[in-house]
Amino acid sequence: MAAQAPAFGPIANMATRTKVIVMAGTMLGMFTAAMDQTIVGTSMPRIIADLGGFGLYSWVGTGFLLASTATVPVVGKLTDIYGRKPFYMAGIFILILGSALCGLSQNVEQLIAFRVIQGLGAGMIMGIAFAILGDVFTPAERGRWVGLMSGVFASASVIGPLIGGTLTDHVHWRWVFYINLPLGALALTVLLVGMPNIKPPVKPRLDYRGIVLLLATVVPLLLAFSWAGSRYDWLSPQVIGFFGWAALGLVVFTYAELRTEEPLLPISLFRNRVFAVSALITLITGVAMMGSLFYIPLFVQGVIGRSATNSGLVTMPMMISMAIASGISGQLMSRLGRYKVLGVLGLSIMVGGVLLLARMDVHSTSTDATIAMIVFGMGLGTAMPLFMLAVQNAVPYRVMGVSTSTIQFLRSVGGTMGVAIMFSLIQRQYHNGLATNVPESVRSRPELARALSDPQFILNPQAYQQVQSAFSSFGAQGQALFSQTIEGVKTSLATAITDAFLLAVFVLAASVVIALFMKEVPLRKQHYTPEEELAAATPAAPAPAFDGIPAHGLPPVAGGSGEEPSASVAPPPPAFH
Repeated sequence: MAAQAPAFGPIANMATRTKVIVMAGTMLGMFTAAMDQTIVGTSMPRIIADLGGFGLYSWVGTGFLLASTATVPVVGKLTDIYGRKPFYMAGIFILILGSALCGLSQNVEQLIAFRVIQGLGAGMIMGIAFAILGDVFTPAERGRWVGLMSGVFASASVIGPLIGGTLTDHVHWRWVFYINLPLGALALTVLLVGMPNIKPPVKPRLDYRGIVLLLATVVPLLLAFSWAGSRYDWLSPQVIGFFGWAALGLVVFTYAELRTEEPLLPISLFRNRVFAVSALITLITGVAMMGSLFYIPLFVQGVIGRSATNSGLVTMPMMISMAIASGISGQLMSRLGRYKVLGVLGLSIMVGGVLLLARMDVHSTSTDATIAMIVFGMGLGTAMPLFMLAVQNAVPYRVMGVSTSTIQFLRSVGGTMGVAIMFSLIQRQYHNGLATNVPESVRSRPELARALSDPQFILNPQAYQQVQSAFSSFGAQGQALFSQTIEGVKTSLATAITDAFLLAVFVLAASVVIALFMKEVPLRKQHYTPEEELAAATPAAPAPAFDGIPAHGLPPVAGGSGEEPSASVAPPPPAFH
């Protein structure tokens, strides 16, 4: 009797209740990780005042950034080999362990070390969350859920600073970390009980050499961008050395991956036009997006003078519009089965929003900033999740984890680049503006020149009062001179920040042009590519490759025709645990 061809069902033909439980646990873990990235910022002055170690202030954030970013591409590959569930749950556990240890820190060195642990957990969570979405739903269905996941991320970005400021002011800064414990424990419980673990039938060998080489490339690259323009000059030996190290590491990593049977990051993915275009767009939009997001609160509070408990309130209109636009874009993507037009539209709207930001000046109002942020958020929500879904739709399922995490990784690297580049531009333009807009008699006073060199004094009531008091030495005209100086500082700061926004306009305009070259691949209504199904259905023949990636047996399916296929051609039984 001839062997019966296997009946292919969804990779996770779960009941609706199971799907809801899996997504609830996933989004709760994602919310905890996203909030952890924003909740600490408003508490840092109090933490440093308590623990000391001001000279290590920046490392509290840098350590977290390095750990979370470097973890993402590695964990993506691991989940393709061993399944998502154990690593996602491990990520949540590591995050809450790091949170508990951070709350117990007795000095800033301990806090930095424990923030690195937190970063490892957060990187695992953010690198896996969208891959879990790909396990549960087909490409044609995923768009409907992206809006909800983006809404979770946006709400965490707003709520995090609010909770952080409130706990620091009314309880204790240690509770900024302890609050992650109940949230993480709830997510772990939901996932432990309700999430099946889908394991591939074939376990490729883990590319340990690739992991070492990737970390040896990523860490110096991130350090170079984190320190350039702030701790060291761009042309300093330290920064140039790290960039050189990263460049050499990239060459060696690429050479090694091309000669590895089961590479950590298949270089052949970049021959897939959808992946290559999406990766490039994600990288350069990360530069413009994170750079702009980082400095919008400084403009609104420092130039416009709008009072806010924290930056979360300042950017709230943008986050709300982003969540709404993401939901609409996801629905349209699922209904139409297309994404290219939505991608170009979203990026074009982002250009319009950043252009509105770039046109602001010292006389702009809160309404001007709010309108610009809403438009920017609409474009961001339309475009940001779309390219990740396009990649998941275009690559074989067996590399969905590493391809998804690579897109997340490139966004983080782009964001780090954007913040560093814009900081250097703002710093240079601000100091140039001071020479023009602040009276010579003020700039000639060394103590005042030092105080004015950092525009952050505008946001610190105590520092602002100290600067104002220093003008009493000018006698009767001191107050008038102070007002003139503050106006000059705000004008200089406004010009500097809007110049950075203008740079973001050109970067995003380039991304619109690149998006026009995106290949349109209709969204599949099944998890597997046709090549994968063919490979699994005809094991006697050599397994076809997809853009250079060999197609092994399919991951186990749940469901199907209900009739047991022949053992010679069927995929293995479900590996749900």
